[in-house]
Amino acid sequence: MRFLMLNWRDPKNPKAGGAERVSLAYLLALVKRGHEVCWFANAVADAPREESIEGITVVRGGGYGTSVLEARKWHRCQKPFDLVIDQHHGIPWYAPWWCRTNCVAYIHEVLGPIWSAFYRWPLCTVGRWQERASHRLYRNVPFWVGSESTRKAMLRQGVRHVTLIPYGVDTPPLPALEPKPMQSPVRLVAVSRLAANKRIDHVIRVLAALRGRGVAAQLTVVGTGEEEGRLRALTQEFRLGQNVTFTGPLPEAGKNQKLREAHWLVHTSIREGWGLNVIEANAMGTPAVVYPVGGLVDSTVHGETGVVTPAETPEAVAAAIEAVLKEPDAYERYRSNGWQRSKTFQWNVVLPAACEWLERQAQKRI
Repeated sequence: MRFLMLNWRDPKNPKAGGAERVSLAYLLALVKRGHEVCWFANAVADAPREESIEGITVVRGGGYGTSVLEARKWHRCQKPFDLVIDQHHGIPWYAPWWCRTNCVAYIHEVLGPIWSAFYRWPLCTVGRWQERASHRLYRNVPFWVGSESTRKAMLRQGVRHVTLIPYGVDTPPLPALEPKPMQSPVRLVAVSRLAANKRIDHVIRVLAALRGRGVAAQLTVVGTGEEEGRLRALTQEFRLGQNVTFTGPLPEAGKNQKLREAHWLVHTSIREGWGLNVIEANAMGTPAVVYPVGGLVDSTVHGETGVVTPAETPEAVAAAIEAVLKEPDAYERYRSNGWQRSKTFQWNVVLPAACEWLERQAQKRI
């Protein structure tokens, strides 16, 4: 069968993140099952119009506002596809109205408040309005989501058919948990693209809040992005230069080592589709303390694999970490439970069911 993924970014886009990592995993699995797979994405500077990435034909064309037109133009010249996967990131591709074949929508999260992190009024309001309007327009299209939070959000917006397919991770769990007592200085890590919606500034403020509580702590920030300069300035403003390390992007082995060394992964995003790095941290024997937002409340099981704070504030995170410092047994329980749970999100567990669902969608009669 022939599959087409429509996604604004491809794996070689400088802004590619978790969405592209998981999309690549699903498409590679389809290739291994003998299917033809294409991925259409926005054009990227210095990247070819078309290339093969591990057996996937990646085609690039257009940019914001024009890539949908480019995709339609390219699609007309192709052999028919059995299934088109219309991946939404705030704005859809409107594929059901031009692809002339089976189509499913793939969404990681309802952006909602994330619009305000990137755009000022009135653009943020327009963005939220068109997102809600798009979901209503797509209400009869089968949706594929990765978390229960997103599934419930789509149902609330009137979408009728929503299938939850869990995400997988590439990080193999440690063969055995190593000793890592929770003690001062507390080692924190944040792994993220440094963008406004990720709120890494809140993680830095957690460090300041811990200092105010008399708890010594160190923070490692793994990743890069447009917010890096502002975040570095914030560390100086709080006089935390000696306590915060910015590593920039790291290869998988380097990232896993930082997760392994830390006592806690701290995740303070506005909203996530899931929070892949929570499971990656768990696989390395490190629990997470996260904000009570969509996606993160799915990847972290409060009181079992980590802590979901009662409020979206750095003080709430600091209070949670300080409380667990006084309960070493609780910390070890979070480590063990998270490590065991991470084994259920390995790709070899997730992919067979995901591919079977996609194949069933491709076999439907229009």
